Amino acid sequence: MKKLIILILLPFLIPSETKANENFSVEIEALTLVMEQYKKNSESKIELDLNNKKPSYLALKQDECNATVKVTEKTGLEIVNTELFDVNVCKKEISKVIN
Repeated sequence: MKKLIILILLPFLIPSETKANENFSVEIEALTLVMEQYKKNSESKIELDLNNKKPSYLALKQDECNATVKVTEKTGLEIVNTELFDVNVCKKEISKVIN
């Protein structure tokens, strides 16, 4: 009886990483695409600032193929720059949102 209870409860006690990846796959793919693009663009610029700009990323899923990614550059507590990108994960397209 004890073994039966353990077998029933075991799947609930072990965390399932595959479910999380399935639920957030659009956001993860959108973040990856934007990070790669953002890294390419920032490497080509020569910065003479003593303050290192550190980007932070936020992805919001719109549907099964689309997400919005917000990139915020910060130097310490000061927000220097914010950019929004619409990302189509299915087509692997990134378009910058102009405010």
